[in-house]
Amino acid sequence: MAVRADLNISLDGYASTTDQTPENPFGEDWGRLVAAYTATRTFRERVLGDSSGEGTTGVDDRYGAAYFENIGAEIMGAGMFGLHNFPDDRDWRGWWGEEPPFRCPVFVLTHDADRDPIVFANGTEFRFLAASPDEALALATDAAGGEDVRIGGGVDTVRSFLAAGLIDRLHVGITPILLGRGQNLWAELRGLESDYTVTSEVAESGVVHVTFARG
Repeated sequence: MAVRADLNISLDGYASTTDQTPENPFGEDWGRLVAAYTATRTFRERVLGDSSGEGTTGVDDRYGAAYFENIGAEIMGAGMFGLHNFPDDRDWRGWWGEEPPFRCPVFVLTHDADRDPIVFANGTEFRFLAASPDEALALATDAAGGEDVRIGGGVDTVRSFLAAGLIDRLHVGITPILLGRGQNLWAELRGLESDYTVTSEVAESGVVHVTFARG
């Protein structure tokens, strides 16, 4: 069992954007940041439910496919689930409709933990809890049944698990754009690389896939 995290970040280290509007809740910068990933065949199949076989293959798609492999449980922050956007809507079921791509127990870290679990037919189950990284990981590890645990995001959640030394493998897809604002993944993590073996690979899209791995 390994604890994994995968994020798309800009060349200057930002994994979140700040140009969202009510009309465009993700913002134009977000589309630029994840363009190579959302163009892959894996993304179209797994997230959009597109069985046409369309989408890019190659290096980006290989990392996209690896993102979903051998995951038994996931941990994410309230923002990634969407509670910050819909704080008073007790019926909010997340961003992904009735076919969330996780297909495993998902532990949502939130101060508003008094929410019933949400269960979907495809095996996804959102469970809400107020817990430290160590406490959440213990629950997710038990639920994963020997498979890997993914720290899904957002940025603050991944950074807190990195700071606690709990992530075994971190993959970042570095998109060659400059954002200059947002949440920086590397903030307060000086020297992180000393705990890992670091490798990199450049995709056809120009995205640089960097992996930090222990052992």
